[in-house]
Amino acid sequence: MRCVIDEDPYLEDPYLWLEDVEGEAALAWVAERNAETAAALASGAGFALLKERLREVLDASDRIPYTVRRGPFLYNFWRDAGHVRGVWRRTTPEQYRKEAPEWEVVLDIDALAADEDEKWVWAGARVRHPAYDRALVCLSRDGGDAVVVREFDLGTRTFVEGGFQVAEAKTRIGWIDADTVFLGTDSGPGSLTDSGYPRTVRRWRRGTAPEEATVVFEGLAHDVAAGGRHDSTPGFERDFVVRSLDFHHSEMFLLAPDGSLVRIDVPDDADAYAHREHLIVTLKSDWLGHRAGCLLAFGFDAFLAGDRTAQVLFTPDERTALAGHSWTRHHLILETMRDVSTRIEVLTPSSGGEWAREPLADVPALSAVTVVDTDPDVSDEYFVDVSGFLQPSTLYYGQVGAGSEILKRAPARFDTAGLVAEQFFATSRDGTRVPYFVIGPDRSAAGPGPGPALLYGYGGFEVSLTPYYGAVTGRAWLERGGTYVIANIRGGGEYGPRWHRAALGADRSRAYEDFAAVAADLVVRGITTPQMLGAAGGSNGGLLMGAMLTRCPQLFGAIVAQVPLLDMLRFHELLAGASWTAEYGDPDNQADRPHLRAISPYHQLTADQPYPPVLLTTSTRDDRVHPGHARKAAARLRELGHPVLLHENTGGGHAGAGDNEQSAHNNALMHTFLWEHLTQPVPPA
Repeated sequence: MRCVIDEDPYLEDPYLWLEDVEGEAALAWVAERNAETAAALASGAGFALLKERLREVLDASDRIPYTVRRGPFLYNFWRDAGHVRGVWRRTTPEQYRKEAPEWEVVLDIDALAADEDEKWVWAGARVRHPAYDRALVCLSRDGGDAVVVREFDLGTRTFVEGGFQVAEAKTRIGWIDADTVFLGTDSGPGSLTDSGYPRTVRRWRRGTAPEEATVVFEGLAHDVAAGGRHDSTPGFERDFVVRSLDFHHSEMFLLAPDGSLVRIDVPDDADAYAHREHLIVTLKSDWLGHRAGCLLAFGFDAFLAGDRTAQVLFTPDERTALAGHSWTRHHLILETMRDVSTRIEVLTPSSGGEWAREPLADVPALSAVTVVDTDPDVSDEYFVDVSGFLQPSTLYYGQVGAGSEILKRAPARFDTAGLVAEQFFATSRDGTRVPYFVIGPDRSAAGPGPGPALLYGYGGFEVSLTPYYGAVTGRAWLERGGTYVIANIRGGGEYGPRWHRAALGADRSRAYEDFAAVAADLVVRGITTPQMLGAAGGSNGGLLMGAMLTRCPQLFGAIVAQVPLLDMLRFHELLAGASWTAEYGDPDNQADRPHLRAISPYHQLTADQPYPPVLLTTSTRDDRVHPGHARKAAARLRELGHPVLLHENTGGGHAGAGDNEQSAHNNALMHTFLWEHLTQPVPPA
């Protein structure tokens, strides 16, 4: 199906004032829009009940507490009704086996936020390896990407007085030894790239000012970022520096003791790292006779000496792609996808350089398997999670070569009676077969007729949408009789680098054609109708939603765009937007500007084209995708007389929510909006 593209975009921008994130006028305008949305969607008893049921799912005490091993302890970050901001806690492997383990609270974020009168959101911790005695705790103000860093003593469970501390910034930091870290942060003019990330890498010693730390590497302003990393594996200690040229290209260097840099000479679009004696390379383009998508292993020292003999650990085909890999002490666990369903196997290196392989576990069809954690230093243990669209998670614990056991099972969160999960393929405009998953009522034999359906997509940055158990979607949508659909469109990573490259830059429209093809196929199959089909996506997926609104409005009955990119002529000037020009193109490049104008929803909105109702959501604290995208699009739609609602959470960052209450609220808004619009009776022609 061909979709309309307006070639005469609206180029003037009377809404630049809405890009003033904390501006008084902008916030007053946002407050008015929030009030309208609340009145339209959140005032009824049905909304409150739905939000309560979603909050139950998010706060459930019997969720699986996934952990990471740090020495003798298993660490977990946990939120529930009694810990709104969450607690960082730990237990022992012996305790973890119990149905109700005893947890030791390491850091209570709720208590910290109350003591300091700050809306702290947990942003992770860098634990010093292999001692596991100190951590560099990262805290975000209300969910933004920028963090403050504080050194924390894991023995006393207190912050270290006079320890490493870094003011709020998009900091990169990591341990070198007990008294030294690699640091990249905002240290004044010239220290950040155009994308707002660190441009320099410093070696910072305890007791000195960060601005006095020795600069070991300096990138360019138009780079995305620079970072340093210390490999603390006993017997393989070494330092590396990475220069991120753009989102998809980087250079890696070995940092010698004398401060000199040795380039690791792999393609700049490859992912590479050192592990013990190996150099592991994931190819994004063909190299040394190996095709894009291969996983290769070299001898690290031999590679530096010029030897390019590779052991091929994985080779893709037309239906199979690499999903990930993890190390145990003696083995490599390999995750692959075949038509977007995952498989898992174990590879074992031998002294002769060959790698043996064998299956690790059988995975049910249309399911996903994820390696949760391993112990690459000491043992061959692994934790693996298996789930499916209608199958709650099961956590397995095992030792490679010694079998596995079920450690924990998550209970069912929604009624699956009469539901099935299926996979279909749509044919895109250029003939490409596009897979998609359908979860909903069983329509075999004399099943139900067309019904409300929600189509979700992303299609960018080589991100794959794989099967998972969505308890929120189950309660908010499937239990009510809706059908949920996930489109695995180009731009993602479902079929490896080629699938991603197919929708890069000027070819972005292929992702939109794929999504439109899935929407049309759902109607042909009798699953839904255009009036009963909704679409949703966030971030880059929000751009996808904007494309569907302006290019193919006739395919949908309602659209939700969450934390979206919508102004593709100014995205590079807003917050982290400059880092995405490798994905979309550069608006300052005259060769790129025409296709960016064509895919910019903000500039394609018109008064004479009917659009389905739209809900836009964003966050004032989103310091990655500027809230101005959603604000300006809402203002423009209002001006043109189209139905639109805007909800802007004051916190939450790019996730849109900083706690479970906010998440439940946002999800209740979205599903209420969609259900109301997609289940209305269609007026007679």
